Order: sequence, then structure tokens, then C-alpha cells
Amino acid sequence: MPVTTASLGFPRIGAHRELKFATEAFWAGKLDEAGLLEKARALRAANWKRQKDAGIEVIPSNDFSLYDQVLDTSVMVGAVPQHYRHLGAADSLEVYFAMARGTRSEPAADHGCAHGHDSGADVRALEMTKWFDTNYHYMVPEVGPDQAFALGTRKPVDHFVEALALGHHTRPVILGPVTWLLLAKSTVDGFDPLTLLPRLLPVYIELLQRLVAAGADWVQVDEPALVLDLGDEAREAYRVAYRALAGVADAKLMLATYFGALGDNLGLALDLPVAGLHVDLVRAPEQLAQLLDKAPADLLLSLGVIDGRNVWKADLAGLLGRYEPVVRGRAAVQIAPSCSLLHTPIDLALESELDPQVVEWLSFAVQKLGELHVLALGFNHGPRVIADELAANEIAIARRRASSLTNNAAVRARVGAITEKDSRRGEGLAQRIARQEGILNLPPLPTTTIGSFPQTGEVRKARAAHGKGALGGADYDRFLREETERAIRWQEEIGLDVLVHGEFERNDMVQYFGEQLSGFAFTKAAWVQSYGSRYVRPPIIYGDVARPAPMTVSWWDYAQSLTGKPVKGMLTGPVTILQWSFVRDDQPRRDTCRQIALAIRDEVNDLEAAGARIIQIDEAALREGLPLRQADWPAYLDWAVEAFRLAASGVASETQIHTHMCYSEFNEIIAAIGAMDADVISIETARSRMELLDAFATYQYPGDIGPGVYDIHSPRIPTVDEMAGLLAGASERLPAAQLWVNPDCGLKTRKWEDVKPALVNMVAAAKVARAGLF
Repeated sequence: MPVTTASLGFPRIGAHRELKFATEAFWAGKLDEAGLLEKARALRAANWKRQKDAGIEVIPSNDFSLYDQVLDTSVMVGAVPQHYRHLGAADSLEVYFAMARGTRSEPAADHGCAHGHDSGADVRALEMTKWFDTNYHYMVPEVGPDQAFALGTRKPVDHFVEALALGHHTRPVILGPVTWLLLAKSTVDGFDPLTLLPRLLPVYIELLQRLVAAGADWVQVDEPALVLDLGDEAREAYRVAYRALAGVADAKLMLATYFGALGDNLGLALDLPVAGLHVDLVRAPEQLAQLLDKAPADLLLSLGVIDGRNVWKADLAGLLGRYEPVVRGRAAVQIAPSCSLLHTPIDLALESELDPQVVEWLSFAVQKLGELHVLALGFNHGPRVIADELAANEIAIARRRASSLTNNAAVRARVGAITEKDSRRGEGLAQRIARQEGILNLPPLPTTTIGSFPQTGEVRKARAAHGKGALGGADYDRFLREETERAIRWQEEIGLDVLVHGEFERNDMVQYFGEQLSGFAFTKAAWVQSYGSRYVRPPIIYGDVARPAPMTVSWWDYAQSLTGKPVKGMLTGPVTILQWSFVRDDQPRRDTCRQIALAIRDEVNDLEAAGARIIQIDEAALREGLPLRQADWPAYLDWAVEAFRLAASGVASETQIHTHMCYSEFNEIIAAIGAMDADVISIETARSRMELLDAFATYQYPGDIGPGVYDIHSPRIPTVDEMAGLLAGASERLPAAQLWVNPDCGLKTRKWEDVKPALVNMVAAAKVARAGLF
């Protein structure tokens, strides 16, 4: 049989961010539900056509979501917590977006919302966390012992039928039942969501039956949890689940795994009664030999040979040579990206300002599908059929390898000269904290924010005008200074203890720095989804990294000149810059991270020399960088912690180093977080009701901690009592003397009308807590 090509999923955001603008218009009451759904239909139709035009034979459906595919699955199986159900029908957009974003109690008319999303209901959002080791966020399902399941929506069936009407016989994609349960959070301590599998399986069986009745012959069932360390209960859950699903007549299942090797779960996966198995051979090429040795002859193998998570052009000749024996030796082989292309930009053709040398090395989602098509032609008809494509690809690969853009001898020499002393502070944390308290003279439970303030329409408009040359440098600088001064004065007015300058000059916490570092390239339209309508354009690290000049010192210096209160210097840490970029794949990630760390170290030292007494180095992505298998954690944590310490350790004891971390389960890496040796760490805890602090209480973290008391990802405004209650809960886990008071994250994406009352309440809550705890 000839090799076939398949796509596991395509970016749903639209080449020009159409989904973002449509959903945000809907939330703002500027677009009705019919308009939103019509825009979604148009995006799906465009995606199916784009993949077909690229020569892809197996095209997915139900890979589209208005917000998140895990949330879609929760609603589909009827796992809608009771506290959302009064907002509307369980399958309504009111309930769906409330689960995603929460609601607030102010009347809808006050906020321009015509859809009832905020109509008198004050409901928190579901927790949100990272999708495996990616920078995509999913909404964590909530289940309990009394959870009942029922087919709540027909979305996978509806999208299959919709595609069929347009002439596309697709392969529906659904999130597998075991992975969904493993991702779920129990609402009752000690309850294992896996025990709900017998109740959940009838819903999946009904869904498969409906898909088969609609005409589907294959269904892709995503079970990425199969690449994790699994216990006996999870392994048995897989056996039970797929014995049941295999009983659905005429339903051929493509079991899709990705993000790593099956490893010790390979035998389990091959024993499951499925018709096909997809494996990630980009992240884990080493699993191929064992897979071929053990896979049944009639199992359709889907080989993930094109990188679905990075932007580099594939070595086509190398892939042909490596996999030609596999194709020749098996009856049926499918080739595909390693995972859904959700994690890559859509189309390189939209980029008109990148260095042509760098463009030649790149491949985005559309181009990756083209690479698959070319590979299939080569496998099926021989290399001569694609001789021109192979020649052009070989030239591009060779030019990248030899380019002077990728190599900086001075940077490499500096990295080679690093010693252990470079990553150690001069004194221990207790001594440092004592010195810092004497200088800073802050009250108990000091209040601050994480760094950024709202990037209003005016700020974005001014930045765009400056970028187009319509607003001169002097006028733009004056505008930013005025915004900064207003932010400083307002912070003083409400009584914050440690101020920030607001970061109005920054487009993004990674891009801003990358644009001032060597070795980085930036795009205009290469957006990828982080969560919901939050999209990012990750920088592309193509070469060795260095800092030619100071990046933040002048803005910190200006802000500090406006106030007698301390203003934090604000930097993004080396691991986060690495994690939130498309990283070069021609050297170890550790080497690239050390280069970034040295660049940030130079900036930290310059901020201290300018007079900064508090410097925050955000490592929001440290936890998400963990390898999926625990056996691989120590090596990663060693170099990740070293990189942070390398960036932070060049300052005196009197300089207080802060760091911030996003949604993370810290328990298993708490010792590594302690080893970072930061003086103060702020973390996101509002949605978890301070549960994440349990790790710090058990470990007895020696530094200060700012547990977030304000969930900035929800439009609701927390009350004084709510935040004071969270601080009381935090004080039950940690000594109150160690606590700071801050929001969960930066406020860049919020509106001032949300931020101002929330921070006023936060300062008031700190005063209430001080009175009660000290």
C-alpha cells in the first residue's frame, strides 16, 4: 500500500487571528452568537480546504475549538460543575465561556455585554494549567464521586457532517477518556477520577456510534498521557477503556500519542485493540526500532516525522533515508506531523520582513504539510520524482549549518569560561533577607504587583504608529513617560508598597528582550494560541545569544525618579525566554539557555549599578520545561536552576531578587525551586484557593512568598473579604512574616476598569490581614 499523509490537527485561530477578534467581539457584546458561530464555520472550512490543497489525504475534524479542546470534552461528556448550570443550558455559550473565564456580578449594561455572560452571576473559572510540556493552557476538568456523565454536545459529529457537506471526508479527533480523566481534578480530597471510567465509557461509546452512523470510518483518539509515567491503575484503565471502545462496530481507532516516547508503555499501547497507532518520532526517534519489532503486521503505523512544535525546515533527504526501510517493510504506513500543528504558526508566506537567510530555514504549519506531501511522493514514487525539492532543501539545510548568523565565537568562549562561583550569591538567604529588610523597611504583608499594567488601546495604537513611522521617537517616548508617571502616581495613591513602572514600552515579556538580543528573529503574523483568545508570537532563536546594550535600565531609572517608594526592575528569566521561543535545534537547549542567562546577568548587574534594590526575574515557565518522564527531571532541573542562578548571582546581598512562576504544581520540584535561591517568589494560587502553597509549607521554603490573591485571568473583581480570606488561608500554611500580597500574574491583558477596583480591594485586604495576623 502507498504511504498516506495525515494531519493530526491544524491551528484554529485563523491566519489573521480571526477567531480572537470574533470571540472578543462576542464577549464585548459587539457580535451576536450567530455571528460568532458563522465566523467559526468559515475558519473550519478554510482549514479543511488549506489542508486538502496541501495534498494531505487524512484531514482532521473536531480539532477546532472556540476556547480549548479539553474544555470542549468536559462539556461534551456532561462534566459541567453545578455552580455553572444556573447560567443557562449546560451546552450553551454562556456556560462554556463562564467555565473558561468566570463571570462577575456587575450588571451587564455596565460592561457593554449583551449576552448575559455577566448578568448577576459571580462565578470563578475552572483552573487552567499547561498542556503537558507545551505553552498551551487547558481548562482543568472538575469531577467528584457523584459525577454523572451524558453526551452533552454532538460537536464531533456536527463538525464531521459539516466537513462532509463541503466535500471533505475527515477523521474526527477526540480526546481519549483516560487522558481526560488523568487531567481532571477531584473536588474531594483523596478521590481518584479514574474510578469514574465505567460511568464515562458509555458516553464515548455513544459518541463513536453516532460518528459511525454519520459516515466516519476512522476516529483519532488522542491519548498523550501514554507517554507519561503511569501507575498500575492507569494502565488497567487503558485496557478497560479500549476493550469497550473496540466493541463499537465499524469504528477504526487511530490511537494518537505525542510529546515523547511510549517507553515502558509501548507494550500496553500495542496490546490495545486499535487499528492504528501514532507515535512521535521527532521528540523520541529512539522508540522506532522497538516499535517495529513489536507492532503487529496489520497495525497501521502513523509516524510523526515532521516537527509539530518547532519552526525549522525538515531534512527531507535524511527523513527519506531513515524511513524508507520502514515503508518498504510494512504493509501500511502513514506519515504525519509529530503532534497537532496547534503549536506552530500558520503560514510562512505571511512574513515579509524576516531576513531572507532565516526565512530559508523555516517551515510553518502550511509548509510542514507541504513537506509531508513531498515526502509521501518520494516514498511512493522514488527520490527522482522530487529531485528539485530535495536539492533546494539540501541547500537550505547546508546554508543554515554554515551561516555566520548562527555562530558567535565570543559568546561561546564566555559560556566555556563559566565556573561554579558564577552561580552563587555571596551570603545565604537568611543573611540576605535581614540586610534587605533593613534597607527596604517594608510593612508586614507588603503589597506589590507582578509587573505589567493594562496595555490599553491607546498604548497599542501609539506603539503601532511608532512602528509605522507615523509617531516620532521623541513623541512616542513622551507618551510612554506620561503613561509610566500616571501608573506610578496611581500606585502611590492606593498605597502599594513596592511599585512597578507598568511596562508600557514592552510588547511582550519575551519579545521585548529578544528584540534587543543578538541571535533572535521576530515575525509579524506568526501567532500561536496560548489560551482562549490569548495569542503570542514566539521569537525564533536562530543563533548565539548576547546583549549588545542595556535593555531596561533607562525605563527603571525614570520610574524610580518619580517616587520615593522602591520600584522593581523587571526582567524575564533565561528559562522562560527559552521555553517561550522557538529554539534552535542544532545545539543542546542547555547551551542556548546559558547564553541567555549571561545576557540577563549583564542586565541585572546594570540595574543594580543604577540603584535598583529589588529586581524581579520572572521564570514563569520553569515548571513547564520539565521533561514528561521523571527520570529525565534531574538533568533538566540542574541546568535550568543553574541558568537562573547564573542570571541572578552577580549582585550584592542587599539587592533583593524576586521571581514569579505561573500555573504550576510545585510539590515534586520544590527542592529545585528552593535551589534557585531567590529572595522572594510569587506564584499563582487564587484559582487553587492556596492549595499550591502546601508544597511550600511541607518543604519550609526559606525565602518570602507572594501567593496570588487575585485571579487576573478572569473578568471578575475579587472582594476584600475574598482576598483577606485567601491570605488567612495562606497564613495557615506559612508564617505570615514570609508572605507578600500580589495578583496571580501580570495585568497586561486586563482593563483598567477591572484592575483598579481589584487592586484597591487587594490593598484593603492586606490591611485587614495585617490587623488580624500581626
